[in-house]
Amino acid sequence: MATLHSHHEKRWIILGIMSLSLIIVMLNNVTLNVALPNLALDLKLKSNSEMQWIVDAYALIFGGTLLVMGYLGDRFGRRSALQLGLVILASSAGWAAFFAETASQVIAARALMGLGAALVMPATLSIVIVVFPKEERGKAIGIWAAMAGIGAPIGLLVGGYVMEHYDWQTVFLINVPIILLALIIGAIYVPESKEAKTTPLDWIGSILSILTLSAILYGIIEGPNLGWNSNEVIAAFVIGIISLITFIKWEKKTEYPILPMSFFSNRGYTVGLVAIGLAFFVMFSFMFMQMLHFQLVRGYSPLEAAIRFFPLPFGLMPAAANSDKLVAKFGVNRVVGTGLLLVTLALAIFSQVSMETPYIILAMMFWFLGLGMGLTMAPSTTVVMDAIPEDKAGVGSATNDASREVGGALGIAIGGSALNELYQRTIVIPDGLEGYTDMINRSFPEAIRFGRELKMKGDPAGDILIENARLAFIEGMQASSLIAGIIALTASIFAYRMMPKKVIVAEVKQLKEEEE
Repeated sequence: MATLHSHHEKRWIILGIMSLSLIIVMLNNVTLNVALPNLALDLKLKSNSEMQWIVDAYALIFGGTLLVMGYLGDRFGRRSALQLGLVILASSAGWAAFFAETASQVIAARALMGLGAALVMPATLSIVIVVFPKEERGKAIGIWAAMAGIGAPIGLLVGGYVMEHYDWQTVFLINVPIILLALIIGAIYVPESKEAKTTPLDWIGSILSILTLSAILYGIIEGPNLGWNSNEVIAAFVIGIISLITFIKWEKKTEYPILPMSFFSNRGYTVGLVAIGLAFFVMFSFMFMQMLHFQLVRGYSPLEAAIRFFPLPFGLMPAAANSDKLVAKFGVNRVVGTGLLLVTLALAIFSQVSMETPYIILAMMFWFLGLGMGLTMAPSTTVVMDAIPEDKAGVGSATNDASREVGGALGIAIGGSALNELYQRTIVIPDGLEGYTDMINRSFPEAIRFGRELKMKGDPAGDILIENARLAFIEGMQASSLIAGIIALTASIFAYRMMPKKVIVAEVKQLKEEEE
């Protein structure tokens, strides 16, 4: 039941439905970020922690349950997992829009949305795998990866537009009609598929995987806020490492594991996951910095800032969608390595950006970055998925998604921490504001907010503080871009040396032609 050749004539329609479902997941990841200031005022949030967990509840549940949800999709049906996930997303988003009145209620809704997304995202890629023949799989995965890459910029654009014209509830409500559309056309066109052989559920492995991913993600998310050496963060990492070791030992000895450890003996699978994680580390770190840069340094509104991100998807989409042709000609290692080299080039130039740098230069670097990401994401995903049997497509998709989630979370956490550390070292406190040093040092947005308050009161120190904070941020951004560039360069060398030189799909096609 895993391979559905009878449905192949509908495969491009099915890919469109999977792309729509995937964009829904990516939208939910970022749109609420733009609405947070208005939401915080309306709900009278009492602490930054409440505001943070409105965002992080989604990421934590989503990332923590990915592997189990992909596994359940393989076991009970991938279309069923997709449809159930979309229902959970729509109902929890609708409830938040109409009924949520406290931070706790919004956090609970976001957590449920994360659970729904964890069902949807692995199902989208695994369904693509089982409805496309091997010779077309690289092209299909390239389009899927392009949709995954443009989801975040679209989310920022949608969030920015909504918050300029409507209230924060609309950020939730806008999901519902899109999800209903995906549900209806999915029920019509998407075939059911699952493992051909029914096996006992690996409950112990499932629980250990949730504990491992949740603990590690919690430590990554909380590290910049609580401090990397805080007891809570250290405890989270210790729990994550212990449960990971226990998970690996259990999966090696159990007869029907949730994630067979033999997958990691395939170099393409392991190296592909590493490349994806590193690429998303760089991309999310970069996007985090640039949203602050555009809004707080250059003074753009959230919508104006989001629009200025669009050279990135314009580079990413064609590169990802056509990467299969380049891979067939040059090999996976060269295409992925070159993609990461383009990312390195863009970040190296960004390390020289100043407040006076014209936007056209930034736009060109965004385009280069998108081009590099497109050449990296799609072939790496294809290598991962080609390395596993179709019966385990959901699990393979979930590990691919988990590497993205962990890499992106690390990028924001470590990139943000490095940026904040460099900002604190270089910020010059204006005369007369020495008593506010802790507040100014706490974060760049906090310094800008305080500077604007002083400016509104007619205090000339406000303008000086804003200028000094912006200069300190730019220095931090330059250094952080350089660090991200070094990571991208390291990943490029790693891909050139370790990734397979040829793609399996191309080899299969060539063998078939020779036999004929």
